[in-house]
Amino acid sequence: MKRKKLWQSGLLLAAGVVGLASLNVTSVFAASKSVLNWSELSELQTLDTAASLDTTSSEALRNSYEGLYRLGNNGSVHKGLVKTAKLSKDGLTYTFTLQKNAHWSNGDKVTAKDFVYGWRRAVNPETKAANSQLYDGIKNASEIVKGQKDPKQLGIKAVDNYTLKVTLDRKIPYFKSLVAAPVFYPLDQKAVAKYGKEYGTAANKAVYNGPYTVSGWTGSNQKWTLVKNKHYWDKQHVKLAKVNFQVAKSTSTSYNMFQANQLDETNLSTEQARQMKTTKEFVARKQARLNYLQFNLKNKELANANIRKAVSYAIDRKQLVKRVLGDGTVAAHSFVPKELMVTNGKDFADYAAGKVGTSYNKKQAQAYLKKGLQELGLKQLSLDLLGDDDDTSKKINEFIQSQLEDNLGSKKVTVNVTNINKKSRIARMQSGDFGIVQTGWGADYQDATSFLDLFSADSVYNFGKWDNPSYDKLLAQAKTQSGSKRLATLKQANDTLLADQAVVPLCQPSLATLLKDKVTGVAYNTIGQYNFKEAQVK
Repeated sequence: MKRKKLWQSGLLLAAGVVGLASLNVTSVFAASKSVLNWSELSELQTLDTAASLDTTSSEALRNSYEGLYRLGNNGSVHKGLVKTAKLSKDGLTYTFTLQKNAHWSNGDKVTAKDFVYGWRRAVNPETKAANSQLYDGIKNASEIVKGQKDPKQLGIKAVDNYTLKVTLDRKIPYFKSLVAAPVFYPLDQKAVAKYGKEYGTAANKAVYNGPYTVSGWTGSNQKWTLVKNKHYWDKQHVKLAKVNFQVAKSTSTSYNMFQANQLDETNLSTEQARQMKTTKEFVARKQARLNYLQFNLKNKELANANIRKAVSYAIDRKQLVKRVLGDGTVAAHSFVPKELMVTNGKDFADYAAGKVGTSYNKKQAQAYLKKGLQELGLKQLSLDLLGDDDDTSKKINEFIQSQLEDNLGSKKVTVNVTNINKKSRIARMQSGDFGIVQTGWGADYQDATSFLDLFSADSVYNFGKWDNPSYDKLLAQAKTQSGSKRLATLKQANDTLLADQAVVPLCQPSLATLLKDKVTGVAYNTIGQYNFKEAQVK
């Protein structure tokens, strides 16, 4: 649950047919060769690069800001504001020469000092940046985030207006994909000072240096627009005038809008995907993300490891994928998705996969439940399951509720389901107001730690407050290792996480969509979102 990111399930399911009137489509955007109309499953949360936690916000930021690097198709990394890059022989110092003709949307020049300001702001404990832990490995970052050192001691320096030097504590093999994340973007200090705490809370309370600016977002509405940024340094490669976004939580609604040429793209439910998969407009997107359950260990019953194991072993993930999800989604057998981290041809997800903590076994589930209830001195158990209010999350929660009550016994276990909008769900997770929550995570960078770090004791995403010193020690060891030794340590960490059932991996989603064949140049990367820089409508 971004960091960036993110918390969008990334899976799409059919629900009851919802009429077009529910979205007031009489005001839907008109078609144009310079305008793209796009659907989103959830609302935009923020335009502050330090505050982004969800997928929708991250996508908006990746298209309206630009950092050192940006992501392209299939996780490929491309130069953003970097003109040249040089790495020292010891692998600890990067020297970047930046584009000299880059400007902010208010006309200010983008300089190396904007990176220094943005990065220092992100690691400053007073900012409470959602993804400050991503700076770990950059010199002094960890100590700064903990309040032990001044932000000015961060390993970043503006040598001159267009030369930036970054110093690391240790080698970071995924550094370029890491700094493509929004929390590493530069910021215009003047603009942040102008809006203060309200920076990024609405489209007109931020400035942008990317291919597009954002307009029409008030902070809570379900429509907004990316507008071509006339100040963008590479604007000659930006073909679209606008990208209009409309939140459509029901794929029935967005599909109808697509058919009526009011949208150029729509997500599909499982049934829709089965019906449309042979059409020329069908596009299946691989995703380096997982859907999973997280437990709140402040809850006495869920603090019991046997109860957590009972929940996990009672869920038939193969049936979840087959009956509820489909469209290329696969059951998860580790807490790291496939095709995220591939070393010497070996996929870490396959290397770390196992049956512990990710298998369905009704008899074992009942045995764990019996043992857990005995330890707690209880005869019955009532569980609260929280999730988002889009079609997919509702269907998944319905399935989990049925699995737990049927396989553990409805006389022993009852499951109370609550589905609310994403913003409220995230707020409840942050305040610890949940029992079990169905959520998802998409990678920030191409490494297993993008997932495993979520459950370190000091992670801001460890909402359930699971604390395992052995696990934290393994993550710390991996930071000093390389090659096969590092892989083995990360596998051990994954095993530890699942053996104690701190999390219940459910599945790795595939995103089924329809895209008008007149649309070209939209880049999609499995660890980020859509990039519209070179998109066109022919």
